[in-house]
Amino acid sequence: MIASIGDLVLDIRIVPEGPLRPDDDTESIITVGGGGQAANFCAWTAWLGEPVRLVTRIGDDSTGSQLVADLRAAGVEVGAVAGPEPTGAVAVLIGPDGDRTMATQRGASVGLRPEDLRPEWFADVDLIHVPAYSLFREPLSLAAREAIERVRARGGRLSIDLSSVAGLQEYGAEQFAVELDRLQPDLLFATAPEAAALAAELRGLAVHAIVKLGAAGCQVGSRRITAPSVEALDPTGAGDAFAAAFCAAFVHGASPIEAGERAVEVAALAVTQPGARPGGGRRAPVR
Repeated sequence: MIASIGDLVLDIRIVPEGPLRPDDDTESIITVGGGGQAANFCAWTAWLGEPVRLVTRIGDDSTGSQLVADLRAAGVEVGAVAGPEPTGAVAVLIGPDGDRTMATQRGASVGLRPEDLRPEWFADVDLIHVPAYSLFREPLSLAAREAIERVRARGGRLSIDLSSVAGLQEYGAEQFAVELDRLQPDLLFATAPEAAALAAELRGLAVHAIVKLGAAGCQVGSRRITAPSVEALDPTGAGDAFAAAFCAAFVHGASPIEAGERAVEVAALAVTQPGARPGGGRRAPVR
């Protein structure tokens, strides 16, 4: 079993059909669905055929209930706690070159507390994937650390994704590097800008450090792995697809290089479809 702890939010995706005009209308394609880095990771993991569980906190509202139902329909087990705050939301603006700008309201997700966690959510977990978003703010950060301790106490492994340059800078890159050094995750995922923002040698902070390079592929330790050439439509969620494929392969005994090769394949497929989660009726490539 693979698990993740963190955000499940409403994802509002906006693709303007031309340049935005201040104080005026711009025709756009707007879609609404589930989002959140932890939830997206779980959706891709389930799509790959792996048992996976999301531990999260939502608002006591119809939005949260629907998001949980959608994930369960996709094959994800969900351990959800409801709180009085509204379910979080993220607005993603896709630029003409595929770049993304995100406006985030974390909402109920950051209110998850250690006492909310149930022992059965972690009793069968072989690997827990923790977005750095889940470590930046209390009380969610306390709950995430408690979850890590529970998984590792029974021999499970830890994966961390650095998540956000802005989040690292706000939290304190040096402070977070010290925390990574203490945690020594088995897998540490970062984009090149996130790795630069951390201002520390990734390979000293984890057993295996993986740098996601977008269309160029990835770097696993000293090895560069190229990605398949595809026509990219939307990069949203590709990093989560990459991490899901890497973790799924890794828990089944693949070497880091083999896991990286699998991950770039799935991430390349992810960018050819709209939205942050698997869709379009496609099945995971058989390996």
